Amino acid sequence: MDVSQLQTAAPAPAKAPAVANQTTSDFQTFLTLLTTQISNQDPLDPMKAEDFAVQLATFSSVEQQVVTNDLLKAMAGSTAGDEFMAMTGWIGRDVRAQMPLYYEGAPLTVYPQRPVAGARHELVVRNDAGVEVDRFTVGGSGEPVAWDGRDPAGRQLVAGVYSFETESFEGGTLVASEPVSAYGRVQEIRYSEAGPTLALAGGVELMASDVSAVRAAP
Repeated sequence: MDVSQLQTAAPAPAKAPAVANQTTSDFQTFLTLLTTQISNQDPLDPMKAEDFAVQLATFSSVEQQVVTNDLLKAMAGSTAGDEFMAMTGWIGRDVRAQMPLYYEGAPLTVYPQRPVAGARHELVVRNDAGVEVDRFTVGGSGEPVAWDGRDPAGRQLVAGVYSFETESFEGGTLVASEPVSAYGRVQEIRYSEAGPTLALAGGVELMASDVSAVRAAP
């Protein structure tokens, strides 16, 4: 069996020189070990040709799998990069997601989900510390609701990040609690291993995968 032919039987792809160098080095190491094994084998009990072929075939299979895996990772990285570049078009647009909003004086519009249970429904507003600052009754139709940024006493609240939630009651018993979605304007898009992250006003951040709608800024 011509070992030099086996060495060139499975060349690495031209577009992956780093991978090719690594696998070639590993193959050379394997051949060195195999040659040493043959040189030091018992002449009365030499390696069978079938065993020799099996070892070479096994290594060749592993080598090809390593190259394939690296190429798939490179392709996945390229696809993620293309998606990230496409999403830069979201900058300056409004995206909808279940997220808190930054309040700075102008009323905020939120979009409660249609309640799944209960006869009475209330929109609960909390500040960035999780403290409830407002609560008022809303309908169960799923229509948009405007919040004027004031507490129950009519005092205007300070600028900051506020979260929203719908609580549903049957009699005096809380039977359901649902997050509320809203639109926020994208100021920046950051790339990470977990996926693109959107930065909105007031330091609000969310994953691009959490977005349910995108629209042009009014």
